[in-house]
Amino acid sequence: MSGITDFDSLRRAMAENSERPEGPARNARAEQLLADAEKLGIPLAVIEALGHQLKVYNYSSEKDKMFVPFARLLRMWDERPGDFDEYEVHSLHWVFKWMSSGMLDQPHVPLASIEKWLGEMEHRYRLAGHSERAVRSAEFSVAAHIGDIARAERAYAAWLAADRDSMADCHACELHGQGWWQAEQGRDAEALLLWRPVLEGEFTCAHEPHTVLASSLVPLLRLGRTDEARAHHLRGFRLVRGMESMRGAYADHVEFCALTGNEARGLELLAERPAYFTDTGHPRSRLDFLSVVALLMERLGEAGPVDREVPGPAGRTWTARELGTHARAEALALAARFDERNGNSYVSERARARMAQRPLVERLPLGVRATRRPVSAPSVAAPAAATADVPDLAALLAEARRLSHTLQPNAMDAWAAVSRAAEGVELDARDRAEIADHEAMDRGPEGAALFERAAELYAEAGDPGEALAARTRAAYVRALSGRVDEALAAVAEPYDQVLALYADDATGVRQTASVLMGRARILMRRVQEGGEPAEETVLADAESAVRELLALVGGYTGDDVRIASREAEAQAMLAELAVRGGDLETAVELFGRATAGFVKAGLPWFAVEYEARLAGLAHHLGDISGAERALRAALEHGGAHLEAVGRAQLHLQLAEVLGGRGLSVEAAEHALEAAHWADEAGEGPTLGAWARQQLGGFLLRQERWAEAAEVLESALPDLSAETHGDGAVVQTQWWLGDCLSELGEHRAAAERRLQAAEIARHWPEQHDHATLAHLAAESLGAAGLPAEADHAYARAGELWRSLGNVHGLVRSLRARAWLALRAEDGTDAARELMAGAVRECEAAVGTVGTDEEARQRLIAELGHTHRQFGDLLARSATEDADDDSIRAALEDALSQVTEAIAVFASLGGDALDSRTGAELAAGWLEADLTRPTRAAARARAVLAAYDGAGDEDETAQDRKAEAEQMLQVVEEQGAG
Repeated sequence: MSGITDFDSLRRAMAENSERPEGPARNARAEQLLADAEKLGIPLAVIEALGHQLKVYNYSSEKDKMFVPFARLLRMWDERPGDFDEYEVHSLHWVFKWMSSGMLDQPHVPLASIEKWLGEMEHRYRLAGHSERAVRSAEFSVAAHIGDIARAERAYAAWLAADRDSMADCHACELHGQGWWQAEQGRDAEALLLWRPVLEGEFTCAHEPHTVLASSLVPLLRLGRTDEARAHHLRGFRLVRGMESMRGAYADHVEFCALTGNEARGLELLAERPAYFTDTGHPRSRLDFLSVVALLMERLGEAGPVDREVPGPAGRTWTARELGTHARAEALALAARFDERNGNSYVSERARARMAQRPLVERLPLGVRATRRPVSAPSVAAPAAATADVPDLAALLAEARRLSHTLQPNAMDAWAAVSRAAEGVELDARDRAEIADHEAMDRGPEGAALFERAAELYAEAGDPGEALAARTRAAYVRALSGRVDEALAAVAEPYDQVLALYADDATGVRQTASVLMGRARILMRRVQEGGEPAEETVLADAESAVRELLALVGGYTGDDVRIASREAEAQAMLAELAVRGGDLETAVELFGRATAGFVKAGLPWFAVEYEARLAGLAHHLGDISGAERALRAALEHGGAHLEAVGRAQLHLQLAEVLGGRGLSVEAAEHALEAAHWADEAGEGPTLGAWARQQLGGFLLRQERWAEAAEVLESALPDLSAETHGDGAVVQTQWWLGDCLSELGEHRAAAERRLQAAEIARHWPEQHDHATLAHLAAESLGAAGLPAEADHAYARAGELWRSLGNVHGLVRSLRARAWLALRAEDGTDAARELMAGAVRECEAAVGTVGTDEEARQRLIAELGHTHRQFGDLLARSATEDADDDSIRAALEDALSQVTEAIAVFASLGGDALDSRTGAELAAGWLEADLTRPTRAAARARAVLAAYDGAGDEDETAQDRKAEAEQMLQVVEEQGAG
């Protein structure tokens, strides 16, 4: 009988099965347990096994199996109600509600049968003396499902008006249903007000806030509350991910991804649950899921190629187009079945509307890793055209010249358009020179020959100054290829010639400045390639060239932004030279002049590179505010012209600066942006992982544990010791362990902390290793693994001892003592471990030396150890022990707590709260030992200690209240 030999073993097996994950395996076990129960010959055993089977079916994908065990239970109740105990009577009436919703979710159940069942439910509830609240709630569900709005509103009002009783759904579930209806009727703000107590944790249950978080996503998006929607997605998806029965809520999260530009994330969600495509036990949630799959595929079709492979039902590969067609057809077929049952088209209309939704947010970064989303290229203003089909070359040339003369970011695109339009067209030398010149610029280091051709054409066009500038540009691109000496030789002649031309007024400032700038850039390349530190002559040559350029363009007040930009760039060059020379303060000033010059010239996007340099220098010099200002300016000035990777870097730098100032909320916002732009740039596994790691840390600081855990788990697969350093990996595991611990996922927290400890084990400094081992032990203990926890605490204790950290050693011994006390026959071991903790403290106090602060901390630790020893001894006095043993344990406990009082008293006012806490503990022990007079004296001592304490001192008020309570108790024992 599978180990089931009696009713108790059956109950234990059912309790164990209830703790297993939802799904077919748990259901199959429930079926076996029912068979075992039937062999016991005990009617109540069969009743309980049927109830257990009902429960696991309800919380699974096989909800359609509920009806058979319920029918059997109902028949047993009608035939022999005396076989049911009080709990099973309650359970039987409770699951009437499950049957009502279960019938509604199955389109093969006729509507007339559902209405008849409502009447049966109302009749049986009335006979049992229950309120009609649950009945009206069930009626509301029926009316809302079939689209009878008037009836739904009536039933909704009657539901809320009826008294709550033991048959009413829990507060959390009721609020979910009420808020859902408000959102369905377009009253999103009202819905969120109803959901607030669930979202804030005031009301919870096995499936809440799971479903409320999911249901709130679209209403929040419609209200523009995108930050909350993001948080609810990260927090809520974590809750429903492992629960098979929550396909409807899971669908809400897929829908959220489709409506916020997170299609790639949506695909990852589909890949996690392939069975959701095909599980047929709950048709209504399958309809919900397939509807949002169709929506997601529609969004993918608009964002990228529809022939991309996507996750779908098992057994074949799917493209986005194929899956979209399949999901739509399946969803509409299911909806049609419901409509046929309901006698209208309401379900199909709602399904079509859901599949036809448009995005509510163009882009909502989530912070978690995802495949890069296809994005459109930045729009470029289309040059003027003579007709819709044939560009006007003259207009294209005019626009390109305007953009390049004003140094606009889109100038190169405009010249490319000119080049395409000019194919096969006869142009004069000037036009051809400019086309060649800009094509060469677009080629970078490969453009030298084309620059030379442009120089020839400029000369042919009668512009010798621009010809020399083009030759200089040819020389500079050689320097970019590492041929600096060759570049210097090539620029010598244009330099001499342009100065001569300028002296004879044969060329202008702009052309002359272009040559001088090119020469300065080449000399700066020689500085940069010379390593650190650069030779003084190399620095001097570069500085001389830059200052010569400044002498030409400094103070320029004309309207040629190209000349103004030369002055700003020259200041930046001097700043770089100052950095090379070690004069960082001067470099900061000069970078500031450069950025101001670009902004004044109307070229803020040119300032970004130097503002980023300025931020780095300011941070290095400890000017955190200056670094923050520079980074904010860089983001503002870069605007839409910033490339994705540059934007990611700036946001990440700003996040780190703000985080260093303790501004974790804003820091998280910038880390989120950094993660998004890193993904857009294809740098998700490198820069993106850094950003996610930082984002997780900032969310953790805000105690947003679930969101932080989701982000950190997303970062971990991309973080590596080779790319990011093992410190980043350890920190991420550490933070994740903290989050999981706060979420009550103690076994997972222990795994993360042990993984981090294993890496830290190899570090020269072992403090982190010890701390992580200690934290892992805490998690193992909380996970109900005492042996593993004791081993980890012992390891941590060894590490603390090797580090000379008495506090860590003592705390590990105390923790092991408490673990030992929980074990069978573990009292002696617990006493010895706690006694060892006392000895370690006393020894450390005796050898601490002259460091008074360290001495005070050790004395406080000794006091806490005596106090815990007393508590441990008191708890070791088990109820089944004889009176003498109990009294001896309490006397020993009182002795330790009295020691704690004396130790805390030696620390004076700083340890007042610790001392009074111990005093009260001693008082209760005195009372337990039937010494009311002594207990009363201790209570009065606590009251005297807080005489005159203000109401704002919560600890004082709590202590005084407990002391007053003690006096009342001991008065009954005869204290005077």
